[in-house]
Amino acid sequence: MDDYAQLHPGAFAARTPDRPAVIMANGGRVISFSEYEALSNQCAHLLRQLGLVRGDRLAIFMENHPLYLPLTWGGMRAGLRVTAIATHLSAAEIDYILDDSAARALFTSAAKANIAGTLVAATVAPAARFMLDGSIAGFGDLDQALAAQPITPIANQSEGVEMLYSSGTTGRPKGVKKVLPELPFGEPANWHREMMALYGVDENAIYLSPAPLYHAAPLMFNIRNNRFGGTSVIMEKFDAEQALALIEKYKITHSQWVPTHFIRMLRLAAEIRGKYDLSSHKVAVHAAAPCPIDVKRQMIEWWGPIIREYYAGSEGNGYVAIDSHHWLQRPGSVGKALIGTLRICDEDGAEVPTGTPGTVYFEGGPVFDYHNDPEKTAQSRHPKGWSTLGDVGYVDADGYLFLTDRRAFTIISGGVNIYPQECENLLTGHPRVMDAAVIGVPNAEFGEEVKAVVQPVDMGDANADLEAELMAYCRQHLSHVKCPRTIDFVEKLPRQENGKLYKQKLRDTYWVGHANQIV
Repeated sequence: MDDYAQLHPGAFAARTPDRPAVIMANGGRVISFSEYEALSNQCAHLLRQLGLVRGDRLAIFMENHPLYLPLTWGGMRAGLRVTAIATHLSAAEIDYILDDSAARALFTSAAKANIAGTLVAATVAPAARFMLDGSIAGFGDLDQALAAQPITPIANQSEGVEMLYSSGTTGRPKGVKKVLPELPFGEPANWHREMMALYGVDENAIYLSPAPLYHAAPLMFNIRNNRFGGTSVIMEKFDAEQALALIEKYKITHSQWVPTHFIRMLRLAAEIRGKYDLSSHKVAVHAAAPCPIDVKRQMIEWWGPIIREYYAGSEGNGYVAIDSHHWLQRPGSVGKALIGTLRICDEDGAEVPTGTPGTVYFEGGPVFDYHNDPEKTAQSRHPKGWSTLGDVGYVDADGYLFLTDRRAFTIISGGVNIYPQECENLLTGHPRVMDAAVIGVPNAEFGEEVKAVVQPVDMGDANADLEAELMAYCRQHLSHVKCPRTIDFVEKLPRQENGKLYKQKLRDTYWVGHANQIV
């Protein structure tokens, strides 16, 4: 692409117009680069017709739809902040995000009509609400509205940015407001170039995306994959065996996962796991949630040293990464900082010695604010201006970061800080456990005590014998203070499709009537 000054789907539409930009896994619908370019241009014209200008907000609330990525890019090429809204939210939660973000346009689909039809957010005018695949009262027909627009670019294109809301795992969702890029349209930020170069993403990439597009990592990796010329294969919903079949069918070169995906694929029968040709697969990235060491080791043994991990957040304030070779030398590490400088600090903000856990800060990374929440923004800042995602970890002598947990989820029992992630990773590696969460619950003497909430592989095993087995297993491998004093069994933990656990919802069931609530 050296002969192309601009990096965006339009450049590839001119060069290889019929090549697929998006392939839907189930329906098989293909959006070519020329169609992607036309749709995004029509979207940008429609937004201008609605009166939206650079810096305004567009909200997208829909399933993994064939037009999700072209519409997102259409908003971004119009210089907007694009807010993707999670499809599992209630109408009240969606209204909150629409009003808080001051969204001026809303795109949804007929598949979400039942919820979309009940929205009452005041910021989005009725004339700026549109629906794909049909329409209902209060929504314009987005297919018709797009078709009426030119397929050529708008006159005043500029680089937009995502404005995504936190998943609400520790409180009410917060909008991550980044600075609008000042680069000329078609010129990605240098760190976007560096990230794509790190993983070898170019026009030869065929990227499998198994997660919901409303999440930060899938959305933005797909957008960047397309603007660097790669093809995105989008799964409408994750299925472990189908994911393997798609790697074979489309000769997938790149992919991105969360640990839950790994666990489900590892739980497949050996004959299914060995059934598909995965030889095209060169880079398998994972992030979003901690990956148990045993799970990751098994994945490397299965897929080879193609597993790449990173630690970052929607805030974009830093980036830490590691490949399989370095991870095998330092199991459990998430890598070294590629964007920003790591600083580990105690509760008073003083830097701690090497190997000592503390709050993880990034120095010198990109700037962000939490929209309409100066208090939350201030809490994320160190007195020296460094920023944190709220995670706890330590750095070894060679600069490799090891995460221990979220600061908000630290259990304080009798004055001792206990980081539940270590116990969670251990339990998840047990062959009779599908998923596990470790939380602090009320204890009259110590303030909190450690409890595990476990989703067994077979709910028929949820009995006192399994509880005793798992507690003994924990005590065999961990200090007793870190081990659960009790274990509850559930059919399913409240985990998002991006792998993040709604720990607040889980804790709330135990803390009703008590003061120790996460906010």
